[in-house]
Amino acid sequence: MSYHANERGYYGEFGGAYIPEMLYPNCEELRQNYIRIMEEPAFQEEFQQLLKDYVGRPTPLYFAERLSEKYNTKIYLKREDLCHTGAHKVNNTIGQILMAKKLGKNRIIAETGAGQHGVATATVCALMGIECVVYMGEIDIARQAPNVARMKMLGAEVRAAKSGSRTLKDATNEAIRDWINNPVNTHYIIGSVVGPHPYPDMVARFQSVISEEVKSQLQEKEGRKNPDYVVACVGGGSNAAGIYYHYLDTPEVGIIAVEAAGKGIHSGESAATSALGKVGIIHGSKTLLMQTGDGQITEPYSISAGLDYPGVGPMHAHLFRSGRGEFLSITDDEAMTAGLELSQMEGIIPAIETSHAFAIFDYKKFEKDNVVVVNLSGRGDKDLQTYIDYFKL
Repeated sequence: MSYHANERGYYGEFGGAYIPEMLYPNCEELRQNYIRIMEEPAFQEEFQQLLKDYVGRPTPLYFAERLSEKYNTKIYLKREDLCHTGAHKVNNTIGQILMAKKLGKNRIIAETGAGQHGVATATVCALMGIECVVYMGEIDIARQAPNVARMKMLGAEVRAAKSGSRTLKDATNEAIRDWINNPVNTHYIIGSVVGPHPYPDMVARFQSVISEEVKSQLQEKEGRKNPDYVVACVGGGSNAAGIYYHYLDTPEVGIIAVEAAGKGIHSGESAATSALGKVGIIHGSKTLLMQTGDGQITEPYSISAGLDYPGVGPMHAHLFRSGRGEFLSITDDEAMTAGLELSQMEGIIPAIETSHAFAIFDYKKFEKDNVVVVNLSGRGDKDLQTYIDYFKL
């Protein structure tokens, strides 16, 4: 059994492309070409060159000595926060902008929650001189103001989603509407492992550079390619897909996914999809989704703008359902405390999304000689105001 997508874009029962007829040509064009284009030597050469010289890869694998001592295990941090733009998102946007150019597209749209994907998309559009429109929920625009300013400085147009919960889900809805209206010249850069096939698989492949580097870096540091556990926060789940990718079919490597429990799993203000979700369709794919008894999407909540999505990507839904992945839910308070601890013990201020992943060490005990790799998916600059307000700094 493989935990990768099959040729029809399914991970077990999850995935596929449930799309309106108007979007079929766009998705089909991508589906027929994405693997062929990605495997072309010229594409790979340009992609790898940009990852190295523009993004700053490989990112370090850092042994967190003080944290390891406190929790009595070996904790390594994959430093995606050191990528250009401050998070892992740029790995995917570099790949997709090159894909869009190969397909002859001259306009880019994207959705963003925390703003990191929006910034990463605006960045590569500026790099390539391509028009860029980013959809962002009105609430997220208010709480992620620095990233909105960055997108505008980079030349992108930021359009507010004012319907529904006015967060990531609604921004995605608006982006899909735009794509339906502009099918010929526009490529939609989805920022996570969500959406219709081939997006979850394509995004995971672009992000797989993370686990690819971990293998060689661990070999150098520990004399082995495989850690005992890989840990990541999961909203839609692209940073998680990236660190899991080369270990999906390696059962001796434990996969831990950390979701946002908000104010408590059953508080009514949560984004813990594994605990609360049922099978449903959202944004073109079949996955686990928080919904009411009659199938209406439940509004998610998290203090982190990047984790308040009502579903998860189909890869993660399959990892959960099959038991291959262990899913833990962390509250706002637990995440904020973990973020402060990492800041004060290792001198690294993490994004609040990432802080959720670090909170597990208080709840899950590891063996002394276990090697645990945590994907430090983003830095906390964008969240400083939230930290200031929460801790009254």
